[in-house]
Amino acid sequence: MKHLQKALENSYSYSEYSELVAELLSQNKSTTIDGPESLVEYSKLNNSRMKRLDKTTQVPAEIEKEIREITEPTTWTVLSEGWCGDAAQNLPAINKMAELNPLISLRIVLRDKNLDLMNEYLTNGGQSIPKLIQSNNNEVTGTWGPRPTVATNMVKAYKEKYGTLDAEFKKDLQIWYNKDKNQSLFSDFLNLLNANHSIEA
Repeated sequence: MKHLQKALENSYSYSEYSELVAELLSQNKSTTIDGPESLVEYSKLNNSRMKRLDKTTQVPAEIEKEIREITEPTTWTVLSEGWCGDAAQNLPAINKMAELNPLISLRIVLRDKNLDLMNEYLTNGGQSIPKLIQSNNNEVTGTWGPRPTVATNMVKAYKEKYGTLDAEFKKDLQIWYNKDKNQSLFSDFLNLLNANHSIEA
């Protein structure tokens, strides 16, 4: 919990995170300072995507019921960066869920400024984001990420067949996200809420 508590000291609410990304973009920067210029372009795309999803995402009634029944203070800490496509796809829906219960605190921390925490929650040895850490009473009760289980299986199968994720796959993954409309994410969170365990690649 030491690295988690330290990271939370410099964390952002969802609105603060969105404002940070937008402010940096106005300066032609990404959340990864001194990162390659391509990260700025990715951030621009993801900033637009998040704004769209903020308006269109709806939490299913079944999930809403479960979230409203939470009776203990719960923190969802998400490691993220403004240039991350998977983060842009999932954060708006995670925020929508957190907004349903005042006992849920959604806090976002930048991966590259919190590598000690990131390295405690690697995915197959990699610093994949977004990574959500669920905690209450100073105890980690589960994790999720870096993408919904269905998408994780798509990534795994493609890597096994081709060795790496190319532009064609990333296009296909984007199409999947658009069709799925966060239903796979909501299903994952139903499992996360009902049992203290991890859901990850």
